[in-house]
Amino acid sequence: MEQTLALTNPRAARPEAGVGADRLAELFDAHHLRLYRLARRLAGDPEAARDLVQQTFLRAARRPAALPTGEPGGEAWLVRTLVNLCRDRHRRRRVRQAAVLPRAVGRGSDPEARAVARATVAVALAALPPRQRAVVALHYLEDRDAGDIARLLGLARVTVRWHLAAARRRLRQILMPEADT
Repeated sequence: MEQTLALTNPRAARPEAGVGADRLAELFDAHHLRLYRLARRLAGDPEAARDLVQQTFLRAARRPAALPTGEPGGEAWLVRTLVNLCRDRHRRRRVRQAAVLPRAVGRGSDPEARAVARATVAVALAALPPRQRAVVALHYLEDRDAGDIARLLGLARVTVRWHLAAARRRLRQILMPEADT
């Protein structure tokens, strides 16, 4: 997977930068793959995900004093920055076409039905606001609990639970519109 990510390690890019570059390089080594996976889930596109992760580390490189010291703080800062960049990207692309979702998706071993189901869920996730999408991705796809998500995104636990509930309602409306009648 490291080959597909193709990001530049900050230490290799600026070896003369000193302590700030070392801290950034440590964060890069520890978190770039996890951030890429999250960005893939938020953006849905591998190229956009690479760009978002690169922008996250560029933002950190431009403001090394903004990076908290210590491991949990650094990871949380990076995740919040990535989610904010995704939100900005989502706002810029707000005008989008209405997606026509297939009504019936089989649950069997049919590879075509699984592909349709995956695409349907991806379209439904894309319809969520960025913060809700981030909370859903962290909770269901990264298997993080509400406390961990709250710490990473800088939110209260109750806010995380609210976003999960709102996202579930919205996904139900999108994926099962006939259930609302």
